[in-house]
Amino acid sequence: MKFIEILKVLLFGIVEGFTEWLPISSTGHLILVENIVHLDQQEAFWNVFKVVIQLGAILAVVLIYWDKLWPFSRSKSTKKRNDTISLWIKIIIACIPAAVVGLPLDDILDAYLSTPTVIAGTLILYGIIFIVLEARNKKTIFPINSMNKLDYKTAVLIGLFQCLSLIPGTSRSGATILGAMILGCSRAVAAEFSFFLGIPVMFGASLLKIVKHGFDFTGIQIFILLLGMITAFLVAAYTISFLMKYIKKHNFTVFGYYRIALGIIVLLYFNFVAA
Repeated sequence: MKFIEILKVLLFGIVEGFTEWLPISSTGHLILVENIVHLDQQEAFWNVFKVVIQLGAILAVVLIYWDKLWPFSRSKSTKKRNDTISLWIKIIIACIPAAVVGLPLDDILDAYLSTPTVIAGTLILYGIIFIVLEARNKKTIFPINSMNKLDYKTAVLIGLFQCLSLIPGTSRSGATILGAMILGCSRAVAAEFSFFLGIPVMFGASLLKIVKHGFDFTGIQIFILLLGMITAFLVAAYTISFLMKYIKKHNFTVFGYYRIALGIIVLLYFNFVAA
């Protein structure tokens, strides 16, 4: 395997790790990188590779929040164990809308909406929404400022917002964070619940695509998958830590401006450079 191909794999893992949990659309970034840097592999394997590096990003959430997410720890009191089980019920019911809408429409949405114009449009649109919402939130006191205060009804409504992310470029974390804040969640609660929602949704989508492809990989392909996944895992772990520290003192406005800038870059690149 050529050294340049290893660098490409590392680049894709880094991009996935940085963008999956930030509300800036990993799809928007990957489509740009994919059109500039090409892996020397068949399209079917490339689709699996994108799924596997997502798994690396998911595992970072599982590791960082293991204590909060694992209900059967011996160190947990009965109340904390029940709180964790309740959290998982909220996560599962919040995932139902996306599963019901997404499973039958997955291939159709990929075929017809995975275009640079749609991705650029959703990047810009939700960037504007972030800026407007945070301007409104300057003096807002969020009533849901801890995970225990997030009730089942709110969890379901956040799950409905998650359906918006089926449109490429929206960003799953972006849609759920926006939805959660609109419904009264603090930035920290919105971000964490968005992380947790990603675990079953992305695991399910990833395993579905891997099963569709099959498990017939060469030794080099297995190396590529593992390298990309580990890179995404390490970078995602850093990114999650950074985001939670950042929003303690700042809001999401900067991500709104970033989305708008990225959307403009996508439009310009695909209309003038790659045309």
